[in-house]
Amino acid sequence: MQPEPEREAVSAPEPSGVTATAAGSWPGSDPVEAAKTIRGELGNPHLPFLVELPQRGIGADAAGRTASMLVDLPVDLQPHGWRLVDRPGMDQRRAVSLLSRDINALADVIGEEDDPGRELKVSLRGPLTLASELYLHNGERALSDAGARRELAESLSAGAAGFVERVAAVSRGASLVVQLDEPAVDKILGGRIPTASGYRTLRRVPNQEASILWAMVRDALSEAGAAQVILNLPAAGHGSPASGLDLALGAGADGVALPLRRLTDRDWEGIAEAVEAGKQIWLGALPLPAPGAEPRQVTALVEDITRGWTRVGLPLRDLAALRIMPDGELAELAPPAARRVLERLTQTASALDQLAAES
Repeated sequence: MQPEPEREAVSAPEPSGVTATAAGSWPGSDPVEAAKTIRGELGNPHLPFLVELPQRGIGADAAGRTASMLVDLPVDLQPHGWRLVDRPGMDQRRAVSLLSRDINALADVIGEEDDPGRELKVSLRGPLTLASELYLHNGERALSDAGARRELAESLSAGAAGFVERVAAVSRGASLVVQLDEPAVDKILGGRIPTASGYRTLRRVPNQEASILWAMVRDALSEAGAAQVILNLPAAGHGSPASGLDLALGAGADGVALPLRRLTDRDWEGIAEAVEAGKQIWLGALPLPAPGAEPRQVTALVEDITRGWTRVGLPLRDLAALRIMPDGELAELAPPAARRVLERLTQTASALDQLAAES
């Protein structure tokens, strides 16, 4: 029996300047239309993404979409949320079908393009948040059991690797960036996730275990061909005993995504250390506009970003380490408003590039 050939290492393109992307969700239900819009607004050098359309309902939500990738851990939707079960049910089959439809739609759109672009992003739940969203047979969260957390991370590693390989097959050579979403990590590391009954809270996950689980998934994704793995966090908490930023970088993440509005002076010091270490920083810099309102102006956004950047002594020429994003999920907007947000982000990226070039 011939040994399996090693996968060729994939390297990310060198940053060409400040770029824009978004978390992954989009309004509506048509994956082809969404892919065309996103790729039109986020063409080179920006980072387009495989769309998520949560408004389609069951199986299109972030937890169900990621749970459908798990290997040998079937799930089904119960009144309280997704639960691990003995056999795949109708809800899991729907989630699998929706994900396949999104990948096929992306393949069709990319196939019609003259230039498929340098990079493509996919996103999924990270192992900690997913464990807080899935329930065991006994009705408690998978997060409550250390063995279940480990088994879930192993299953996610295998399933996410297969997912990356499927998307790579249709990407026409684009480097794949994987965004691991951990919106609940602050509560998980701080012991603030409620039990299923809601009367108590679950014991905090130890920092070392969190780092090990992230590294496990990150290694599997890299071996499957991902050029970069970015951890999307709700806050930085640099220097605190349970800092998501510090743990993520210690686990080998290639960068972190953080909301600009929640950054403290101490967090900016951690960002400076990360930039100097060659890590990428993604900032959720553009608040979602109210219905009927225009997005925040470019000059104001540039000031928002550079204020903290320069205060910690980072030179403007290092802005190439930066990607900017909306501060929120675009699925919450109407499609025209979501498109205007992407347009404003690319305008802001260009303005930041010009500022860096003049420095």
